[in-house]
Amino acid sequence: MIVIIGLIAWRASGVWLALFSVITMTLIGLLGLWQDSMTTLAMVLSSVIFCAIAGVPLGIIAGRSDRFEGFMRPVLDAMQTTPAFVYLVPIVMLFSVGNVAGVLATIIFAVPPIIRLTSLGIRQVHPELVEAAQAFGATDWQVLKRVQVPLAMPTILAGLNQTIMMALSMVVIAALIGAGGLGSPVILGLNTLDIGEAVIGGLSIVLMAIVLDRITQSMAKKR
Repeated sequence: MIVIIGLIAWRASGVWLALFSVITMTLIGLLGLWQDSMTTLAMVLSSVIFCAIAGVPLGIIAGRSDRFEGFMRPVLDAMQTTPAFVYLVPIVMLFSVGNVAGVLATIIFAVPPIIRLTSLGIRQVHPELVEAAQAFGATDWQVLKRVQVPLAMPTILAGLNQTIMMALSMVVIAALIGAGGLGSPVILGLNTLDIGEAVIGGLSIVLMAIVLDRITQSMAKKR
């Protein structure tokens, strides 16, 4: 896993990010939290994949339709302003405790940024470029696929970056409902007033967040 993460970082940015990622993940392993970190990484990636599958199409529709965007705006506002702990209650009632409940709560909490920024990216494409494509006989699908989405891709990737960060924060909170991962040592340290345990868990979360943030930001800049 360390080698794979290093290769992804190298492809995204270069040698320095790859070296930083390898050192960071090795340090997390040396802190004794490798299993928890892999649980957190798996939950984040699973949540982000589902957020992208649902969020990008919804964002594209919102970017091309004012009526749909007006419908989605209050929904997204409510999702982003609702405290994170509120999501845990109905999820636990429906799916009990565990990783599944944690992933579902994370998906609901983390999906708004990618919808908003995808819509923003589509709307920021200059109308003259769309008109030029239509003037050359392009269909709506061709305009979307070859003009709007490629030009909006940096903004969409920025939304993906924000979704990853929110998913990581929610995965930690989801440890309260038995989701496991790096949130467990933090909660254990809080319950037992063990500062060392909480600091180690928090440090591992910060290091993983930095690695994921740098990789996704580099992908967006490279694009």
